[in-house]
Amino acid sequence: QVQLVESGGGSVQAGGSLRLSCAASGIIFSTNDWGWYRQAPGKRREFFARITSGYSTLYDRSVKGRFTISRDNVEKTVYLQMNNLKPEDTAIYYCNTIPGVTLSGGSSYWGQGTQVTVSS
Repeated sequence: QVQLVESGGGSVQAGGSLRLSCAASGIIFSTNDWGWYRQAPGKRREFFARITSGYSTLYDRSVKGRFTISRDNVEKTVYLQMNNLKPEDTAIYYCNTIPGVTLSGGSSYWGQGTQVTVSS
């Protein structure tokens, strides 16, 4: 079955760095585009970074220049290097395919996410 396991979150001070990982299983990895999403307290989940099957990347302007998405098709893992973190980056971080994994019953699948907390 599909499984997405995010890890690497934690609590850091503003200006700090974290590297998130997302290990995928039960899904074809190499031909999918992958993205990172985040959900801040009281807000909807939002997409902010994408890496295509051809390794092109795209970022929301809120993270551009600070975050870097990468992928390892052998390890079936997506990474997110986050530098110069800001308090507004505080959120639960998720990875998923683009446009997202849909299970056989039609529901969307999301992993458990990893919490990132940035203090000022």
